[in-house]
Amino acid sequence: MSRQNYTFTSESVSEGHPDKVCDRISDAILDAFIAEEPEARVAAETFATTNRVVIGGEVGLSDKSKLDSYLEKVEDIARACIKDIGYEQDEFHHATCEITNLLHPQSAHIAQGVNAAENKDEGAGDQGIMFGFATDETPELMPAPIHYAHAILRRLAEVRKDGSEPTLRPDAKSQLSVIYENGKPVGVSSIVLSTQHESESQTSADIRAIVEPYIREVLPEGWIRDDTVWHVNPTGTFVIGGPDGDAGLTGRKIIVDTYGGAAPHGGGAFSGKDPTKVDRSAAYAARYLAKNVVASGMAAKCTIQLSYAIGVSEPLSIYCDTHGTGEVEDAAVEKAIRSVMSLTPRGIREQLQLNKPIYARTAAYGHFGRAPEADGGFSWERTDLADKLKAAV
Repeated sequence: MSRQNYTFTSESVSEGHPDKVCDRISDAILDAFIAEEPEARVAAETFATTNRVVIGGEVGLSDKSKLDSYLEKVEDIARACIKDIGYEQDEFHHATCEITNLLHPQSAHIAQGVNAAENKDEGAGDQGIMFGFATDETPELMPAPIHYAHAILRRLAEVRKDGSEPTLRPDAKSQLSVIYENGKPVGVSSIVLSTQHESESQTSADIRAIVEPYIREVLPEGWIRDDTVWHVNPTGTFVIGGPDGDAGLTGRKIIVDTYGGAAPHGGGAFSGKDPTKVDRSAAYAARYLAKNVVASGMAAKCTIQLSYAIGVSEPLSIYCDTHGTGEVEDAAVEKAIRSVMSLTPRGIREQLQLNKPIYARTAAYGHFGRAPEADGGFSWERTDLADKLKAAV
């Protein structure tokens, strides 16, 4: 039997964290290409440091004559992302930082494995394993530690951007240690919050006075106790932040992007990759399936694993683990999954409507646990498959 009483910790980082700046730029480039051509091929990587951004990777359009004109837009896309995040520092400013664009056409050898042909369907963009997870411990069917760590930073970003807290700056990190009793989250033993701020004269106590009301607003009532330990800007001054304070790179926050360590991760990052890359699309599909299993009432917790080979359409394996909470056998869930959804790259894209410019919004505060949006954003968070899965079982 799994442990019922324990403390589990997850962290999140804000949109101004150096790695998240890079994720945002990579996903904004992806959105621009998909807006031009829904089946555009993109694998964009971004590196950021003091007053410099370098973008590389591969892109492809069916009309190759349009490629150069779209590559010319990349610098403006990057500057717009940095401006929206809020960077106007002397050593990292959206208007003055140097941007180097090294994007190039997609490799023909990769394309031949991915592209559909007369004798084969579209293949997976790479080999790999992908995991999805869901748990009933929050209404969003997400693990509580990562869900609320995201929520704190999202709220602080809102009050920074609307002018309510003008001394906060974009770079921030949160960390929550959540107490579980009888398998359910009931409180917080410690809260860690580090946020960039305007002035060196602001102390850690000053920053706590700013952020504490918002943290209390976000966390469930009663979770903050008299013995909850607070660490707000524990190193002291945090004025130099973002890529000027530390270099950033696309894809370095994969645990922040998913389940905060509460579930396995296949290793592949998401941002900057078009949905032929199963690193991204199959991870979304696995979350969709796991969430629908829990939403159906068949289990309180569910992990789904999918595996693929490059150039091959069908998944090599489907694995389900309901962690002893299932109302039916895990093997029956695996069989039902195969009957209710095509898990080829094309099938996933069509089921979840992934060929849309919906990716820049995923770059911060997690890819999962967000509300489905009218334009198709976060479609993998729908629970419209729950009844079909239950019927198939």
